[in-house]
Amino acid sequence: MFCKKQAASSLRKICVNLLNLLGDINKLTIFAYKRLICRIEMKQTLTAKEEMLMNIFWTHEPLFIRDLISFIPEPKPHYNTVATLVKFLEEKGFVEREPMANSFRYKVRISERQYRGKTVSDVVARYYDNSYLSLVSQFVEEDKMDLKELKDLVARIEKNTK
Repeated sequence: MFCKKQAASSLRKICVNLLNLLGDINKLTIFAYKRLICRIEMKQTLTAKEEMLMNIFWTHEPLFIRDLISFIPEPKPHYNTVATLVKFLEEKGFVEREPMANSFRYKVRISERQYRGKTVSDVVARYYDNSYLSLVSQFVEEDKMDLKELKDLVARIEKNTK
């Protein structure tokens, strides 16, 4: 009888450990999935009008479409036009909607920093053969970046690598 109790206890411990392990694997899978989705979604680019709306979202989110329209400068587009643009943003994965009463409230899924970082990376890849040095060199050569700014940049990089 004593052996059966020990065996049952050991089996319970193994099951608990297995469930904990599966829970950890599940968390890692969800994390990896979210990162993958973000990368896939970031392949999308924004039109000028979509980027204008995203700038409003990044500053004032979450928003209903009527609230979004209030932040758009005159002449204000029609409600349906804005709703269509927001639908495109949702399809591209930049915003997500949550039902609220008889409407939807939209919130950001991709941060401004993520979008800008991806956009800069795309420019560097496309026009500078993946060389950030070439990009910075062009700024210096065209007098768009002076020696002091370049030294400040080097100091920042050195500080971050320590």
